Amino acid sequence: MPRFFPSLRRAVAIAGLSVAFLAGMGAARAESGPVILAQHPGTELDRQARRLVVQDLHDAANQHEQPVLLTGSGQLADNPRRMALFVQLQSASLCGSAGCSTSVYLPDGRKWTLVLDSVSGPITITPQMHGGMHDLLVDDTDRWIWNGTTYIDTQAAAGPSPAPAGR
Repeated sequence: MPRFFPSLRRAVAIAGLSVAFLAGMGAARAESGPVILAQHPGTELDRQARRLVVQDLHDAANQHEQPVLLTGSGQLADNPRRMALFVQLQSASLCGSAGCSTSVYLPDGRKWTLVLDSVSGPITITPQMHGGMHDLLVDDTDRWIWNGTTYIDTQAAAGPSPAPAGR
């Protein structure tokens, strides 16, 4: 067993997550590069994701759908407690013309915090960082940066033009 594993195990205990999740068992991990989403039935990753999207799963069941749950994980910072959980549900009622949306969660004590909600397109963890967290690139063109509590879009709509100076 590698020497880093005991410290990883302590970090997992602090974050309140299972060792299986943070060690990446049953999940594709990325430190920088594309986030790979896939089905991981029966894994801790799948169990955690199902808890987070329970309402969406319930709503889909009411429409007689059985969505496909895709998950992935990625290291967003040097801190092992910043292992993100990427979750995507695929079904006719949940996916639109832009495709299916993916949400990103970070562990926060014994719960998960949504840090990026409902983006469509492939996600890449970039080497560039803001606030100690890797930037996320969505659909190869849309950069999201960490503001200390969540990811924000750098392509936000421009505000109103300033009033002209002088009369």
